[in-house]
Amino acid sequence: MNIKIFVICLYLLLIYSVSQHLPDLKMIFFPALGAFSYLFISRSFHFRDFAKMIAGASVASLISSLLFLSMTGIIPFFISTLCTILLIRKFNLNAPPILAIALIPFFSRPTHFWSLPLAVLVSLLGLLLTLSAVELAVAFAARNQWIQRLRKRTGTSVDTTIDS
Repeated sequence: MNIKIFVICLYLLLIYSVSQHLPDLKMIFFPALGAFSYLFISRSFHFRDFAKMIAGASVASLISSLLFLSMTGIIPFFISTLCTILLIRKFNLNAPPILAIALIPFFSRPTHFWSLPLAVLVSLLGLLLTLSAVELAVAFAARNQWIQRLRKRTGTSVDTTIDS
């Protein structure tokens, strides 16, 4: 099994467990987090692209939370959806889960405008940091394997320290 898949499953399990045991942190677990997890592991890892998606999701959740809390009826839903689609297109985010995140306030009914954006930001940054750690660990392991193979081929030791 791919290490990223295993780590993502553990991350989602951790976030779910925390959200179930600590009621104040209930908002950090949302269905689109699973979609973002799959999206992040199915693409080649580019920190900048993922950071743009996280920023877009956070902004979309802020806009929709503000609209939900400031107006009643179907108009805020329509405006939120429209703004999110325009945001996705303008910044070429190519991340459909952002639209799903923008709709969360309309069924979760947050009491504060900042609670959902903060939860989205924290959980997606945690996901990005987790995947970054996995990428670094895999790169480190590959580097060590390469050094070991080089040592076996040449029959000499390869010193990787820098002499002053």
